[in-house]
Amino acid sequence: MEDAYARSVSEVLDFFGVDPSKGLDDSQVLRYAMLYGKNVLPEEKRTPFWKLVLKQFDDLLVKILIAAAVVSFILALVNGETGLAAFLEPSVILMILAANAAVGVITETNAEKALEELRAYQADNATVLRNGCFSILPATDLVPGDIVEVSVGCKVPADMRMIEMLSDIFRVDQAILTGESSSVEKELESTVATNAVYQDKTNILFSGTVVVVGRARAIVVGVGANTAMGSIRDSMLHTGDEATPLKKKLDEFGTFLAKVIAGICVLVWVVNIGHFRDPSHGGFLRGAIHYFKIAVALAVAAIPEGLPAVVTTCLALGTKRMARLNAIVRSLPSVETLGCTTVICSDKTGTLTTNMMSVSKICAVQSLHNGPCMAEYTVSGTTYAPEGFIFGDNGAKLELPAQLPCLLQIAMCSSLCNESILQYNPDKGNYEKIGESTEVALRVLVEKVGLPGFDPVPASLNVLSKHERASYCNHYWENQLKKVSVLEFSRDRKMMSVLCSRKHMELMFSKGAPESILSRCTSVLCNDDGSTVPLTPDVRAELEARFNRFAGKETLRCLALALKRMPLGQKTLSFDDEKDMIFIGLVGMLDPPREEVRNAMLSCLTAGIRVIVVTGDNKSTAESLCHKIGAFDHLIDFSGHSFTASEFEELPALQQTLALQRMALFTRVEPSHKRMLVEALQHQNEVVAMTGDGVNDAPALKKADIGIAMGSGTAVAKSASDMVLADDNFATIVAAVAEGRAIYNNTKQFIRYMISSNIGEVVCIFVAAVLGLPDTLAPVQLLWVNLVTDGLPATAIGFNKQDSDVMKAKPRKVGEAVVSGWLFFRYLVIGAYVGLATVAGFIWWFVYANDGPRLNKSELMNFDTCSSRETTYPCSVFDDQHPSTVSMTVLVVVEMFNALNNLSENQSLFVIPPWSNLWLVASIILTMILHLLILYVHPLSVLFSVTPLSWADWRVVLYLSFPVIIIDEILKFFSRNSTGLRFRFRLRRPDFLPKKELHDK
Repeated sequence: MEDAYARSVSEVLDFFGVDPSKGLDDSQVLRYAMLYGKNVLPEEKRTPFWKLVLKQFDDLLVKILIAAAVVSFILALVNGETGLAAFLEPSVILMILAANAAVGVITETNAEKALEELRAYQADNATVLRNGCFSILPATDLVPGDIVEVSVGCKVPADMRMIEMLSDIFRVDQAILTGESSSVEKELESTVATNAVYQDKTNILFSGTVVVVGRARAIVVGVGANTAMGSIRDSMLHTGDEATPLKKKLDEFGTFLAKVIAGICVLVWVVNIGHFRDPSHGGFLRGAIHYFKIAVALAVAAIPEGLPAVVTTCLALGTKRMARLNAIVRSLPSVETLGCTTVICSDKTGTLTTNMMSVSKICAVQSLHNGPCMAEYTVSGTTYAPEGFIFGDNGAKLELPAQLPCLLQIAMCSSLCNESILQYNPDKGNYEKIGESTEVALRVLVEKVGLPGFDPVPASLNVLSKHERASYCNHYWENQLKKVSVLEFSRDRKMMSVLCSRKHMELMFSKGAPESILSRCTSVLCNDDGSTVPLTPDVRAELEARFNRFAGKETLRCLALALKRMPLGQKTLSFDDEKDMIFIGLVGMLDPPREEVRNAMLSCLTAGIRVIVVTGDNKSTAESLCHKIGAFDHLIDFSGHSFTASEFEELPALQQTLALQRMALFTRVEPSHKRMLVEALQHQNEVVAMTGDGVNDAPALKKADIGIAMGSGTAVAKSASDMVLADDNFATIVAAVAEGRAIYNNTKQFIRYMISSNIGEVVCIFVAAVLGLPDTLAPVQLLWVNLVTDGLPATAIGFNKQDSDVMKAKPRKVGEAVVSGWLFFRYLVIGAYVGLATVAGFIWWFVYANDGPRLNKSELMNFDTCSSRETTYPCSVFDDQHPSTVSMTVLVVVEMFNALNNLSENQSLFVIPPWSNLWLVASIILTMILHLLILYVHPLSVLFSVTPLSWADWRVVLYLSFPVIIIDEILKFFSRNSTGLRFRFRLRRPDFLPKKELHDK
């Protein structure tokens, strides 16, 4: 029944045909169970494991690599190769792809846990009226029409419509669903609001929420998927994971690279058609196969096989650094996404605030000697921990607050006129509440006031264990004054009273709405001497003015406290006793903003990141909190910047677009609105981070480019997020953004390094094929270079230091290509040199080396006709492993020098020397050791078709390799100067790499 909130009690009962005194009978239960189903959130269909695995291979570059592996294996068999030689290259390629697929499968499996953990918020049991009798049944057996009784501490088992109040007041904490900081008072009357959101449905109890005050009966109107919790599940289920900006750029680059590779491979094969009939190949078909193998080698050279592994490793290193900042990353790619975040949609309750109601102001009458003189105190501490101090009007800390008469009586009243519990949870390491948050706030205040005759509190009580400290002062007053009778809070009185007895003295303590308490007071307690004086109209007016300021301008939730001396021996209280009371004081409380939030939000503004506060609270309360934070001081007022969900939905489409660009505050929202906000911002090409801690935040956390959950939040929110803040600190997001930007810069550097290296390999093979040279590098040698000698330095580049001004720059554009314009030209030049130097090393051995055959260039380029003509050298010289070893070593060494070029994009090695990144130096040393091993250890040299080099060979290798540093230093010089900038501008259109919008669907 979707509109139960708008129906009267009798209409809802009639709809289900149920008698509220008897409940459903067995036949009705059976019929409704068949009609509406069980009260469980249905399990979503899991993606079959084999589909998850296949999905990881749905990438053009991956498909090309698989094809290359298969072709390599077939060609090896055609050529008669057997054993390790035939399987080595395809095996290495497939092992790389399998490792990448495993990472992808694990990531996607973790994403499904959020939906499973949503079930943890369903109640286990319910007290149900059936066939005229109450019984406790599993909550899963509930059907619409069941009459259920709930009381304090109960978890609501299904969506239910209130039908009967069994206490004077009934309140529910529904923060996990709506994000409201205070519990909500429920009532029986139907709701008349149009477009009612959850907060407006004050007669509905939502599944998974908790009763904090009172007892009531309600009729089940929604079970399983047809509940508010079920709608969150559906929203999460239909929310696809967004690809990160880097992932999209790499995908675009992969597609672009695949097309280029295919073109070059076909070109190399076509260019050599004339050589297919050369005698050395043994026929046209074998010649075609030979050059096809060269084309495959070219594909292997062009594809940076190690790129996925290096990206994953760099991001993993970033997550370790972020974990030290209390930002626990659940999804590796989200580390980089932080770097281009343009909007942070921050949940208010629990994120910008502590989600722990706290007394912040106290007002009492100081003296009436020269007219009304008020004493106003400020209370520090923003959590349920009994830690904080009380400060006077002059800002001085009170050493012994309990010695002041009003503060002492306020502590006594707060402790005794209270039904909540404050306790320490050793498992979670924090203080927790049971009951109404406002009452727990009063208990914490009692601990901060302390006890009379003690040393300064709380310092004097630090010797106690945290469990004992939680309620030490409260327990003291409860032992000193025994509760005799209680008048519970009621809606008409708006107050609560308790009768206490102590040493032949009976006292009544009352707390409630200030207007209710003041109207029943005839005298007031003075704080200077503890005297009781009549409550004059002037004093009453001054107290009302303070209350109006607290509740209005400061939007504090206010309670007034009073006491009354009762006749000796009185054992009960009546409503008539609540008159002629003595006013003690006024307390103002709020869900306090976190102290560090202001500076964090200002840092976001400096970094070009807009913050939108999103909350289920009402507009005035949220605006007041934003003013308290001080991060919106640049706004004169919130006009045009603050919208409720209903106000925003009523705007025309064009005005909604404009409102999104100006929005700073979004109030009275429910889960669907948060998800809608994220989607709307994404359609404007914003990169959106969403913070949250409740079940209600989960759909938006999953939809956002990066979902950030609070460490103290619900398991559902954490599972739906990409990152968890262990310290619940908004300021941690700023540090994480800085780290994300640094990681992107380093990622960009090693991608450029790998691209220039691969360009070098492609140039090497292409030039060799065009010149008609023998095979310069074997495919297995290319794999070794790509995976080991490229991979280690590329990973170490991820350790480059963070720029000092990383948080002063605006977020990068989401369409920014990883490599484009002048930069692409630079790396094309470097890559061309790498390729030409590698070919030069190969030619040098044949033409100039002392231990080589010393051929002329024409003989080398016509090597394939060697067997059909007379020569002064044996044709077997072209099978010698020396030239390919020299060229491979040139390729390795030149790439080591090129790695040093990538310590910085534009800064010279004289400014940023190699030892600024010792990891890179170590990786270069390790790479060279590994290369020496395959050259000089016999089994390895056979495996990689290489042979040991002489010192003369090494000298030529160094001569050919070192100039890459000189070339890049010249290019960096142009980058730093106006000539380079103008050149870059000319090359900027079109970019060499494709661009797409970030949020293409």
